[in-house]
Amino acid sequence: MKARTRRVLVGTAAIAMSVSLAACGQAGGGDSGDGGDDGKKLIGLLLPENKTTRYEAFDRPLITDKIKELCSDCEVKYNNASQDTQQQKKQFDALVTQGADVIILDAVDATATKSWVDRAAEQGIEVVAYDRLAEGDVSGYVSYDNEAIGKLQGEGMVKALGDDAADARTVMINGSPTDPNAALFKKGAHSVLDEQVGKIVYEQDIPDWSPDEANKKMSAAITSLGKDGFDAVYSANDGMAGGIITALNKAGISDVPVGGQDAELAGLQRIVKGEQAFTIYKAIKPEAETTAQMAVALLEGKSIGKFAPETVDSKSKKGIPSKLYGAKIVTKDNIKDTLVADGVYTVEEICTKQVEKACKAVGLM
Repeated sequence: MKARTRRVLVGTAAIAMSVSLAACGQAGGGDSGDGGDDGKKLIGLLLPENKTTRYEAFDRPLITDKIKELCSDCEVKYNNASQDTQQQKKQFDALVTQGADVIILDAVDATATKSWVDRAAEQGIEVVAYDRLAEGDVSGYVSYDNEAIGKLQGEGMVKALGDDAADARTVMINGSPTDPNAALFKKGAHSVLDEQVGKIVYEQDIPDWSPDEANKKMSAAITSLGKDGFDAVYSANDGMAGGIITALNKAGISDVPVGGQDAELAGLQRIVKGEQAFTIYKAIKPEAETTAQMAVALLEGKSIGKFAPETVDSKSKKGIPSKLYGAKIVTKDNIKDTLVADGVYTVEEICTKQVEKACKAVGLM
């Protein structure tokens, strides 16, 4: 564990902190008011984007609440980068200036973070990589076995195609090329699809996981291949699946399975209605709470071994203490036994008036 050197900010340093904070902005506002100026311990939480609903709806409150439960004199300073790497760098630098004890970083571009993280580490600031493995001297990492999740996506697609899988022509709409998880999802999915479906006929990576861009690429695929030129669409997440399905509907195509990931509410509703074949449920609560536990342990100078029983390597650091969680394929047949049973969503939240009839048909109501 790194030697910890902390600084107390007073006088002109506090003024500099205020200027820096104003420059970087508070996306969604901070969960603490004064950034630790009152002597409280400061933990920074930096999330990458808000197009995917999980970050604001689940990750942020779960991490913040757990930290406050574990550390009554800790403050959490939160920012969302809105998919802007330079904005996230400003937010990270502001936390360093403010004398953060620990920074939880879910990087917009995990390959761009090495110099930030190394500089923070040199000043005794612990950095926990959350969900995406940031480059640099991170102290710990909490995420999922992302290649295994990609395999689950491939298996979900093969199951959705059934007897037609062996000859199926599949379109692949992958995640952001700056997200290392997207590469792992793609690798895992290919390991299944390349062996068990007929052919990948069109494939694109989508910057920023943009549903609008996924919609455009799906429209381009339809134009290129023709309405009858493909049999299934792999989407790396539910947000993009929404854009893809909009393009399919506009073209009058309704008989091809579309897969996703993240178990977003809108995705679940599309599954209930039969528009989306499956999603991948990654339980966010254990990931978020383990990250909070790791952050507090690092702040207190304690071992994180019980929270990080394995190790992973990044391009810039070997043997990073880690915890990687698993996931489940969710279809209309097991929504109640997974998402509802775990308290992620209630039946009432899923089965709004617009999908009430479909919910009854699949046994959710």
